[in-house]
Amino acid sequence: MRFFIIMFLFCFANTKAQETLAFAQEVEAISKKYDTVWDSSKETIVFTGSSSIRVWKNLETVFPGHQIVNSGFGGSQTSDLLSHTNELILKYNPKKVFIYEGDNDISSKKRPGRIIDDAQQIITRISKFNPDTKIILISAKPSMARWHLKRKYKRLNRKLKRLSQKNPKVDFADVWSPMLAKRKVRQDIFVDDGLHMNNKGYDIWYSVIKEYIE
Repeated sequence: MRFFIIMFLFCFANTKAQETLAFAQEVEAISKKYDTVWDSSKETIVFTGSSSIRVWKNLETVFPGHQIVNSGFGGSQTSDLLSHTNELILKYNPKKVFIYEGDNDISSKKRPGRIIDDAQQIITRISKFNPDTKIILISAKPSMARWHLKRKYKRLNRKLKRLSQKNPKVDFADVWSPMLAKRKVRQDIFVDDGLHMNNKGYDIWYSVIKEYIE
């Protein structure tokens, strides 16, 4: 029995190490990209979080006149962003930060309370670094692939909204509601995997996010 326990712990630790390494490589690639294009003398808006941010390829185009840093990293959870807050957020001393996390957390069976704890730690780190930075928490989105988890996502969104109400420097951007049609998730706003959005989906996000940009 002891042998099997040791093997289980070894395999678990090895898996976590591989995940950490994978994110470290992606984070390093993001840093190298913006080392060549980011202008530290200009005000910066950071968009970060999981793949819904990472694959929003035209952020700079839809928000012209702003220096945008897209530091999204695919497959990430809130705890991963917490681990890489310095490299993905604080490094750019942003005036605003848009955060999309929680989607993968819920899918991985994390409890909303734990997600909120990690989100609060991220907010605290940002605020300590620069008390003037505005933080916008983007709600978890509905999706075809994860519609069976809708109640858990809605619960998380309620908690994210309450978290934002505790801090005048934090806002909550609701993308959940406009992505629905008659209480069902729209099916014309996703790519084939039913999880990631197509241009129509990002048009909806743009209509919500633009209110928090200026």
